[in-house]
Amino acid sequence: MQRLLRSFIGLILLAGLMALPAQATDKNILRLATTTSTSNSGLLDYLLPRFEAKCGCKVNVISVGTGKALKLGEDGNVDVVLVHARSAEDAFVAAGHGIDRRDVMYNDFVLIGPNNDPARIKSEKDVLAAMKKIADTKWKFISRGDDSGTDQMEKGYWKALGTKPEENNAQSRWYVSAGQGMGEVLMMAGEMRAYTLSDRGTYISYRDKIGLPILMQGDPRMFNPYGIIAVNPKKYPDINYKGATELINWITSAEGQKLIADFKVGGEQLFMPSAK
Repeated sequence: MQRLLRSFIGLILLAGLMALPAQATDKNILRLATTTSTSNSGLLDYLLPRFEAKCGCKVNVISVGTGKALKLGEDGNVDVVLVHARSAEDAFVAAGHGIDRRDVMYNDFVLIGPNNDPARIKSEKDVLAAMKKIADTKWKFISRGDDSGTDQMEKGYWKALGTKPEENNAQSRWYVSAGQGMGEVLMMAGEMRAYTLSDRGTYISYRDKIGLPILMQGDPRMFNPYGIIAVNPKKYPDINYKGATELINWITSAEGQKLIADFKVGGEQLFMPSAK
């Protein structure tokens, strides 16, 4: 229930922020834009109350895909971003939108699908070979389609294969671009007995609800690192840079990193701490 409430509040905040220009905010409130996987997995519900008790502040979470989260930071509508698309993060910093990027944690991506595995990807060790088999079979595949870190990774695989499934989909309609968060896409894949690419953390949190096994994993190209970045106060002097710095320092501290390591669902660790 708490996770659903955070998501609902996040959607309300996002609607308001997208409609308004950047403006000064209450310095006791920290606006965090983050990828859906940190919210859908339950990690933020576990971490943030501990941080809020320590800082005496309130963190307003806006849970969207990485692309949208970075756009909110670029426009000065949030104070800090926690995302997982390293090339996009580096571009965000290089363009002067953010500073103080730190590694936070990592997990990996997994390909899941129907138990009978019609594309026969279970024996594959190469994610590109597995994706090609799915495309050749034209079995239903659900794509995030939302410019999230997961969506960017998936599109990178198709690009490496030299194909654009969304443009070669007219007859069979096997490729579905959902434009939804990871949790919603996993539920769709479960209902449609389809393949999809997921971060491991969200998959573990939803596994019992969807009834789809991991069929392919372990390729180094499926590595999934997360970074945290403060919005640049030189670009937006009225943002809560102090609060952003407090969160960055806390989540990368020994305390924050231990809490990330200790966070488990069904006895399984979802994220591996990686702060240096």
